[in-house]
Amino acid sequence: MDQGIINLYDRFTHGGMSRREFLDRLTELAGSAAAATALLPLLQNDYARAAIVGADDGRLAAERTAYDSPMGRVNGYLVRGNAMGKRPAVIVIHENRGLNPHIEDVARRLAVEGYLALAPDLLSVAGGTPTEEDKARELHAKTEREDMIAAALAAIPFMQKHPESTGKVGAVGFCFGGGVVNRMAAGNGDLAAAVPYYGVQVVAEMVPAIKAPLLLHYAESDENINKGIAAYEAALKSNGKTFAIYVYPGTQHAFNNDTGAARYNKAAADLAWSRTLAFFAQHLGAPRKAA
Repeated sequence: MDQGIINLYDRFTHGGMSRREFLDRLTELAGSAAAATALLPLLQNDYARAAIVGADDGRLAAERTAYDSPMGRVNGYLVRGNAMGKRPAVIVIHENRGLNPHIEDVARRLAVEGYLALAPDLLSVAGGTPTEEDKARELHAKTEREDMIAAALAAIPFMQKHPESTGKVGAVGFCFGGGVVNRMAAGNGDLAAAVPYYGVQVVAEMVPAIKAPLLLHYAESDENINKGIAAYEAALKSNGKTFAIYVYPGTQHAFNNDTGAARYNKAAADLAWSRTLAFFAQHLGAPRKAA
C-alpha cells in the first residue's frame, strides 16, 4: 500500500484529523470514493482475526477483574493456564483504542506461554472502552493521559500481590501502550522487565529512575516515534541502564497488530515476539507453560 495512505491513516488514528477530513484525503489519494471505500477494510482493524489463541481455549482460565488505582477502580482481563500455582506476571497495555479483542488475545498468548497476564482497560478512568473502535479512539483522545498512566502503574502492585503471582512483574505495550510501559519503568522500580513496542520515549530526566531492563521494538517507517530513539538511547547509556533496541526493516508502526492488514508484518511480529518471550523468561523467571 502507498506510504502516503498509511501515513494519513496514522495521522487520523493518533488524533491528527477528523474522520471527515481523513475520508476526504483518502479519496484524493486513492483517486475515487470507490477506491477509498475498498482501502478502508485494509486500514482498519478486523477483530474477527484476533484469535490466535481463542477465548475458549481449554488450556486457559480467564476472568474479568478490577483493581484500585488513584483514579478509581480499573477493570481488566486476567488470564492464566488452568493449573493452579504461582507464575511470573505480565501486564499488557493497549493501544489508543482501549481494551479490545486483539489485546485480550495478546494476553492469552502470554498465558499459554505460562504467565499470569493482565490486560487492564485504562479507559476505565473515563467510563470504560466503547465497543465501537472509532468511539473508543475518540474517548481515548479526550481522556487525560496522566490519569491512564496512574491506572497502569497501579497494576504493578496488584499483580505483585496476586496470590498466583511469583511477585515478578513485567509489562508489554503497543503504540500508546508502549509509551505507557516506558513510563511504568520510570515510575515504579518494582517493575522487573519492560517491553515497549513503538512507544513514545520518556524524557531524559526520567531515565535515572528506570530499574527494569528494557527491550525496545521499533518499526523502520515510523517517523513520529523514531525521532525520539537517539536521545533515549543516549540517556539510557549515560545512566548505565540495561536495554536492547531493535528496528525492524520494512515495517510500519503497529506491525505487530495482526488485525490490521495494511501494516501487519508477520515475519517482524514473530521475531519481535520470540525476543519478547525470551526476555521475559530471562528477567521474570521460567514460566509454567499451559497444557
